[in-house]
Amino acid sequence: MNKLTERLLLLLLFAVTSDVALAEQSDRDKPVHLEANQVLIDDARQFKSFEGRVQLLQGTLNIQADRIEVREDKEGYQHLTATGHPAKFRQRYEGSDEYAEGYGERIEYDTRAETVDFYDHARVKRGQDEVQGARITYSTKTGVFQASAGNAANNTGNDRVRAVLQPKRDKPPETSKPTGTLTIQPSETLSPPLTQKH
Repeated sequence: MNKLTERLLLLLLFAVTSDVALAEQSDRDKPVHLEANQVLIDDARQFKSFEGRVQLLQGTLNIQADRIEVREDKEGYQHLTATGHPAKFRQRYEGSDEYAEGYGERIEYDTRAETVDFYDHARVKRGQDEVQGARITYSTKTGVFQASAGNAANNTGNDRVRAVLQPKRDKPPETSKPTGTLTIQPSETLSPPLTQKH
């Protein structure tokens, strides 16, 4: 089986075994909170740079990195590049308590394309499922992950995508049911019944 076929099968397997889960859509309407040791804001170039233990919060979105650079286009869309050892990304799925978590030496978040790319020692977790590779692309719009082992021309065979996919249950396990039946009958009074003496 060639490398492209392996990648496509892994992508298909990951997409089929995962429930459709989209990033929290209301996050984009929330304010962005940033903390860093140093900040550079250049409004003329639509460029912002944050360095030193950077933390970005926007709703349920949380990015931690050594450095974050943000570029904004004329329409207001932003392209964020986070670098770290590793940089970390976390965001809750819409209507769920489950989170997508991703790690990489570099993370690129494109608000126009609604994608997050993880590079170099990339790892993404969704629930108990986990994928590792040289590059992982996550669509916050569709909930689809795509992983690759690296440059196909330079791939020695040792660089591969690795995944751990947990089985999904069709229905919750059955709970034990009581063996006897219990009949409840209405009472006409609130007093306990009188017992007769023999």
